[in-house]
Amino acid sequence: QVQLVESGGGLVQAGGSLRLSCAASGRTFSNYVMGWFRQAPGKGREFVAAISRSGGNTTYVDAVKGRFTISRDNAKNTVYLQMNSLKPEDTAVYYCAADRNPTIVVHRRAPLYDYWGQGTQVTVSS
Repeated sequence: QVQLVESGGGLVQAGGSLRLSCAASGRTFSNYVMGWFRQAPGKGREFVAAISRSGGNTTYVDAVKGRFTISRDNAKNTVYLQMNSLKPEDTAVYYCAADRNPTIVVHRRAPLYDYWGQGTQVTVSS
């Protein structure tokens, strides 16, 4: 069983920045494709970004390209989401997820992620 714990959410003004972290338990973190998803009030869960096992490949939803950066530190079992130029429409609960048996280098397919964190709230005021 893998446990994922997100941190770093909060309230920020539009144009500001936040850095989310997701710490994973276990000793095989470097085998996982990691992703970030978000869910805004009244909406479904949306893919945000994902990163390959080595960190060499990433993919983003168009709405965050150029503003968000996903990265990972396999020595620390942690994945990050640096969020810059935040907008009110980025307001959501952000979740990290792990695909423990990836067959694709990097992907955005929520059903393929086996483990999910509890989420961290990000609120962007206008």
